[in-house]
Amino acid sequence: MSTAILTGPPVAGSSLEADLRSLGFEVRVASRPAEVSAHLAATAANERLALIDPGFVGHTHALRLALKDPRFEAGALPGVLGVTPEARRALPHELTGSPQEAAAGLEAAGVEVHRPELGTLVATVPADETARKEAEAAVAAVDDEAVRLRSAVKSRDGFFTTFCVSPYSRYVARWCARRGLTPNQVTTASLITALIAAGCAASGQRWGFVTAGVLLIASFVLDATDGQLARYDLQYSKLGAWLDATFDRAKEYSYYAGLALGAARGGDDVWALALGAMLLMTARHTVDFSFSEASHDVAANTSRTAVLSSRLDSAGWTVWARRMIVLPIGERWALIAVLTAATTPRITFLVLLAAGTLAACYTTTGRLLRSLHRRARTDRAAEGVRALTDSGPLAELAARLLRPLPLPRLGVPAVALLGGAVILATAWAAPLGSPWPVPAAAVYALCAGVALAQPLKGPLDWLLPPFFRIAEYGTILVLAARTQTDGALPAAFGLVAALAYHHYDTVYRIRGGTGAPPHWLVRAVGGHEGRTLVVTVAAALWLGDGGHTQGFIFALTTLAVAIAVVVLVESIRFWVSSQAPAVHDETGEPA
Repeated sequence: MSTAILTGPPVAGSSLEADLRSLGFEVRVASRPAEVSAHLAATAANERLALIDPGFVGHTHALRLALKDPRFEAGALPGVLGVTPEARRALPHELTGSPQEAAAGLEAAGVEVHRPELGTLVATVPADETARKEAEAAVAAVDDEAVRLRSAVKSRDGFFTTFCVSPYSRYVARWCARRGLTPNQVTTASLITALIAAGCAASGQRWGFVTAGVLLIASFVLDATDGQLARYDLQYSKLGAWLDATFDRAKEYSYYAGLALGAARGGDDVWALALGAMLLMTARHTVDFSFSEASHDVAANTSRTAVLSSRLDSAGWTVWARRMIVLPIGERWALIAVLTAATTPRITFLVLLAAGTLAACYTTTGRLLRSLHRRARTDRAAEGVRALTDSGPLAELAARLLRPLPLPRLGVPAVALLGGAVILATAWAAPLGSPWPVPAAAVYALCAGVALAQPLKGPLDWLLPPFFRIAEYGTILVLAARTQTDGALPAAFGLVAALAYHHYDTVYRIRGGTGAPPHWLVRAVGGHEGRTLVVTVAAALWLGDGGHTQGFIFALTTLAVAIAVVVLVESIRFWVSSQAPAVHDETGEPA
């Protein structure tokens, strides 16, 4: 139970007490200001507390935004202050002033007080009876519930989500809220629906493909609903942040596997295409994440590209065209669902790869042009990019040995690109099972060390993480595909899926402000250069002299299971701990 303390007798005819009780607060009334401290002392220390001016007039949802949002330690409106148990410790022991004065005291003590944007909602403390009647008329003129429903939807989202899903999913979110369902339950339902869709696709039958397409859309509707439910009812949570951040990738990549299994039942091997699609999507997202992290401390971008982008954002139809061309999750899932139902898995993957490549070229080109004339990054941005590289002990050793090595302005991404090109070209061109990929992987690790010996503050140093993702995943894909043996590509798919989870988990930890995963975890899973070396050694051991492909498949599978277990255990421990932040994507950026 939370407690709301009215700092004086309520105004006759006011619905304030009823509104507070509807929000789950036990209401206590101080007959005079001196009693406020006594009521405060009588409340349990672990309760959320609200101080309310009895003359407050406003919408119930305005109160909800200030008093119930778990993402903030304190929230305030005119005549209203809500504080968490942690922030209560900063309140003075003797409270005789108004909620506004208490909020000022919290801010003076270093507690950030959130003041929500209300838009058309009303929240005020009228000075006299005339002003009170005007405020009450303003409250009656605005539909509180309609505003609450609108605010449940992201202000910025993709075309498909905005026009084809959100118009009705917000009502699904309200239905869920009224029945006590939580966003985590809806997120789990979305995952289960997507896994059933993947199972239907794995049947290899036309009915299965059609059903899979329908269920994939249903899963996306639930995926939109969980965030809207969190915003509608302010049910943000630490666990929900982790589930929402990771389940999208689990759903999409599981669906890829289902399509590949279904195609195999029909005699068509598309595992290489499925793995290529996962590589492309992960690399695309890594570009987005790394660029965003490198730009973390940039106040504004005045490049010509940024200025042009701002102009296009105010040019009507170009806004939606630009949001669609980047192939965000709504458009991507709709495309996959329609193609699954109407065509074959091979066509689905080919179209997805073509559209994804176009989107990747568009977004990456824009980021490159924005970056070329930027000044040096800050230490905070450089550390974020370094963490996203996921570099292990081999690269760290090379970096320590080569730290004095000077490089030109664009030398860091050039060296990383060279190392990736060497390992990919060798894996592709060297005789299958030859030892040449092993020294190529050593060169790759050396190049990674040379790049990491620098402070990563250059204009294009944010390209390192995507370069390393492409090199590592691509090497696994090429070596597995060249075996031309059943089981090699599915094993490679499982390994890359485990690695992708690790890399997405790293991203969302950094986004939450808690930094990268612990150093021991990165070392335990070898770093990108160490894993690449292990895979090339396994290929040299088991694919030469006629080949013993089962040994190579076993090595990939073992590595995938080991990485998945270590990463999942640590990830679950982190996200359910009290230290994990409640991070939710409100940007509407493509996922």
